Amino acid sequence: MGRQLRGTQTHGAGVIGALLLAGAAALAARQTGRTSAPAAPPGEWRSIGGDAAQTRYSPLDQITAENFGTLETAWIWRGDNFGPEVDFVSRSTPLYVDGVLYTVAGSRRTVVAIDPGTGETLWTYREPPTTRFDRGMRNNYGKGVAYGEIAGRRVIFYTSPAFFLHALDAKSGEHVENWGARVAIPGFPRTGVVDMLPDLVRDWEPWLTAEKRYDAEKGIPRELGNLSTSSPPIVVNGVIVVGNVHEQGYYQTRIENIPGDVLAYDARSGKHLWKFHVIPRPGEFGHETWENDAWRRTGDVSSWAPMSADPGRGLVYVPTNPPTIDFYGGFRPGDNLFGTSILALEVKTGRRVWHYQTVHHDIWNFDNPMAPVLLDVVIDGRPTPIAVQTTKQGFAYTLNRETGQPVWPIPERPVAASDLPGEKLSPTQPHPTRPKPLEIQELTEDALIDFTPELRAEAIEIRKRYKTGPLFTPPIQVGHPSGLRSFVSCPAGASNINGPTTADPEAGVLYVATQRLCRAENLVPGAQMDEPDDPKTTGATLSRWVVANRGDLRGPDGLPIWKPPYSRIIAIDMHTGEFLWETPNGDTPRHIREHPRLKGLEIPPTGQMVHGVTMPTKTLLLTAPGGDPVLYALDKRTGTRVGTVRLPAPGQYGMMGYLHEGRQHVVVQIASGTVAGSLVALRLPAPARR
Repeated sequence: MGRQLRGTQTHGAGVIGALLLAGAAALAARQTGRTSAPAAPPGEWRSIGGDAAQTRYSPLDQITAENFGTLETAWIWRGDNFGPEVDFVSRSTPLYVDGVLYTVAGSRRTVVAIDPGTGETLWTYREPPTTRFDRGMRNNYGKGVAYGEIAGRRVIFYTSPAFFLHALDAKSGEHVENWGARVAIPGFPRTGVVDMLPDLVRDWEPWLTAEKRYDAEKGIPRELGNLSTSSPPIVVNGVIVVGNVHEQGYYQTRIENIPGDVLAYDARSGKHLWKFHVIPRPGEFGHETWENDAWRRTGDVSSWAPMSADPGRGLVYVPTNPPTIDFYGGFRPGDNLFGTSILALEVKTGRRVWHYQTVHHDIWNFDNPMAPVLLDVVIDGRPTPIAVQTTKQGFAYTLNRETGQPVWPIPERPVAASDLPGEKLSPTQPHPTRPKPLEIQELTEDALIDFTPELRAEAIEIRKRYKTGPLFTPPIQVGHPSGLRSFVSCPAGASNINGPTTADPEAGVLYVATQRLCRAENLVPGAQMDEPDDPKTTGATLSRWVVANRGDLRGPDGLPIWKPPYSRIIAIDMHTGEFLWETPNGDTPRHIREHPRLKGLEIPPTGQMVHGVTMPTKTLLLTAPGGDPVLYALDKRTGTRVGTVRLPAPGQYGMMGYLHEGRQHVVVQIASGTVAGSLVALRLPAPARR
């Protein structure tokens, strides 16, 4: 079997790439259209990505470069009281539908409706406690809710950490009548909910042979595995498509887990429609990529990140992550489809239309961390529908979203073999040629800190202690014959979920927030890290090797060992695949600016040491750099900063916009070490009354 669909196209110069930026944007706006989807009323935000294409684009234009500096705080909504402990992270992007905001908050993942004019809480819903909820992973990682309609009735769909699907009336917060099925747990609603675990496991061999009765309150036994949800489902053409999430692979120590199969339900009734096996069964496409019968016991391959969809083509696009476990896969030889892949599924049936595997036999935690962004562009004079997947390894995989074919060549290039006992890696990995890499992909000597000759000399000596190499350098174990301390995983999250990729669909421009980060990692025997009494420990068989050290790689006196910029915002013309501009993500962090070994040096802006949060509007690119409590306005054509306003705390994860009572609002997710996860809404001052 071939790797995946591989393109043979060659890139022509094309007229668009030769135009000035302003002209290119204008031409793109004339020649392309937006992704086909039901039109939402102007100023609404009906998906966490703004639209099914996950562009996070706001077409509103009241806020401009000229008035941006006058933005004022309309309200602050705080998430302090929505869990047993204060959560100092804000991950959920609200929806705005028919004059109301909807989101989730806290470790209980409480659903909340918020007045968009005042920030007042209108109603809440919290799922009753269960053992399976208490065992849930990443309970406070909820990224939002989904919206749909049932016979004209507005409905909020919500997936809980305990793996239930709820349908709530958008106006009242009450569960929808005659929807789903009765759940035999005290306190649960009599209607409006689906227990998704039985649909997930009913044809799964380890469950069928376990000879255990299903317990809705407890879920499945932890020796078999465990999963939860992180991102909300997506509603496409009357179908609710649900992903899932497992414990982070770098925390896992045992090889058994439940596969993260994709589920779908009828939005009108809650009836289960289909399931897609992310780990192929015998006779299914890709089954031969699981050697040693690993498909029987290995799990994960979850779709934990949000999904995108093309309603006009009836397709949903599912990004996946690696199988159990990160950094070692000796017990699962083979390419391991559909791990670390992009899946295009027919939304009505779940049929695989195409796939693209971005990493074969992934052992680097290179999961696809966000939804593919869908755009309609013109490439070499041809209208082309594309899906762009930005990744932790710093690539932007650009595929024709109808066929899965690469838009520009993505050759399979040889990579290093592993000398770790028991590990067998893929001999090649796909390397996109356009756009160029978003970040450094190797900690070379040239990439080291160079503020002073002394700092650089120290960094060179530090680097000698580690195994470094190009992208896909294999991990090493403690006590490696080379005597090296550990290997350097580089990059370690160039593009990631806490700075979602965004786009201007009218201009065909992609905006990517990147972070320059490498980690020092090494492997130890599984027994050394296993915690058998931890209720979140799943599986029964210890892995031969697991990752132990996930610390940041430090340079001289705590300074980053690599040179800046530490983070950037990059604008890419997706008609050509060329960078239009790049700019540091904010100013220089204080601990760098005031470091004693940099005293007296003129240091240009380095960018913050986090991913930036962006949202393109009709007029501007808005960005919250994350390290400082500010919101910047950038010129979309040049990246030049044209305005600054203060925030109560740094921005995190996402941003959205809406039009309420004729006024444009911008909502930023904020938090810090002293400010609980909150939402702040900004708007222009009210017009003076005559």
